[in-house]
Amino acid sequence: MNKLPERIRIKDIARLADVSVGTVDRVIHGRNGVSEASRKRVEEILKQLDYQPNMYASALASNKKYSFACLLPNHKEGEYWSDVEKGINEAVTTYSDFHISVHIAYYDRYDFRSFINAGKSIIAGQPDGVIFAPTTPQYSKEFTDELHQLDIPYIYIDSNIQEIPPLAFFGQNSRQSGYFAARMLMLLAKDEKEIVIFREMHDGIIGSNQQERREIGFRQYMEEFHSSCRILDLDFHAERSTENTQVLDEFFRQHPNVRNGITFNSKAYIIGEYLKLRNRKDFNLIGYDLLEKNVACLKEGDVSFLIAQQPELQGFNSIKTLCDHLIFKKEVTSINYMPIDLLTKETIDYYRNK
Repeated sequence: MNKLPERIRIKDIARLADVSVGTVDRVIHGRNGVSEASRKRVEEILKQLDYQPNMYASALASNKKYSFACLLPNHKEGEYWSDVEKGINEAVTTYSDFHISVHIAYYDRYDFRSFINAGKSIIAGQPDGVIFAPTTPQYSKEFTDELHQLDIPYIYIDSNIQEIPPLAFFGQNSRQSGYFAARMLMLLAKDEKEIVIFREMHDGIIGSNQQERREIGFRQYMEEFHSSCRILDLDFHAERSTENTQVLDEFFRQHPNVRNGITFNSKAYIIGEYLKLRNRKDFNLIGYDLLEKNVACLKEGDVSFLIAQQPELQGFNSIKTLCDHLIFKKEVTSINYMPIDLLTKETIDYYRNK
């Protein structure tokens, strides 16, 4: 074999295989229009040279456009999912040279029909890749089955369904997070005989796989290490906040000695603001996510700990992974657990500024 330059070019491979540059390009990118004999010669040369195509440069030179779809629960500005959207939009800007676009659709987490209809709308748009926050496995599977049939890669964000494996998942290990939260709460509760789990509900529906799995992990820890501690449940309505004060008043009237509790959703501020209203300084509360209202309650001492999971990074990395898979032809990591960050009023400002 003649001496080759340090940087192998397509035209060098074409010369060695005695084919055209266009033939080499089609083989490298898996396109049709190449005879079997020519393909074998090119592949043999590529193998001998251990050739790695510069997919970044190829993608820049390509005029192909990539359309991604994202399906998230309905939310208000400043809530958990708005941070996920910030990460998605930041990634779109970062990868704008590669002609990507993202359409974000929404569903009502307490209405499975809303998820199904939004999924059908996304399918109709024939996106190149999909990012979505799964609902229950039953309804998520209907959506993923259609994506599979169309060979559209999809990424789970925030919640994972192991029985229906995606291209990639970004979120916490929910069960481990709940297990850890129980340990932290009992460091505060010590030998207390009762604690309470606050649940945000809508007509008997929790609306999040994450919350359910966090509670499973929480109860596992309690069973293992504090089996004599009684766990009380208090459900408050997701969309009738005016009633929550009365619901909480009644609970504490019936259980005046309960001084420790946790909520597995992102609205710890509902309980925190109630504790402030009633001047309850003796209650330890753990919640999730850095909503502005949650952080305010944390700083004022109405929430003891917040557990964070970097939603912006989840959104950003989901787009990045689709780009790595579809544009740069890279291997991607399927399970990407986010850190379980425990924050207090003394550490929150340093965390948010990092």
